[in-house]
Amino acid sequence: MLRRYLPIIFTLYIAFVFIQSLFFKFTNSPETQYIFGTLDVWGSSLGWPGLFAPTGIFSQYVVGTSELIASVILLAALSDRFGKFRPLGAAMAMGVISGAIFFHLFTPLGVSVLNADGTHDGGELFALACGVWLASAGLLWMSREAIGEIIRLVRRER
Repeated sequence: MLRRYLPIIFTLYIAFVFIQSLFFKFTNSPETQYIFGTLDVWGSSLGWPGLFAPTGIFSQYVVGTSELIASVILLAALSDRFGKFRPLGAAMAMGVISGAIFFHLFTPLGVSVLNADGTHDGGELFALACGVWLASAGLLWMSREAIGEIIRLVRRER
């Protein structure tokens, strides 16, 4: 029973976290401006100006679009017809969220992010990111046989 419902729970959690954040990213909310602005200043200090700017390769629009695509793939994979795409959606979600966790931990952004009203979120965004990472890892673990089969097929083709 757990094997049947756990992928649904993990998928819905990931999709919820990713999709609810799209409003902030796609409307250029003050919170998004602060997060990506902080990251852009950090990137500039390392010699990569504009990396996180609205037109940068890691802008809020690129990240948001990646989150949307991962969510759509995972939600579609809940159906039997598209279930084979679950590892792809989980890997994509894990990749995106690994970046978020990295930037929370190793940049001036920090674990507790500044809100638009001047308060801090108390680590809520970071906790949600860690939850998405764990849910993605769980989905990948549950898909390990399918991933192994893909790897075997690729090796045979070489």
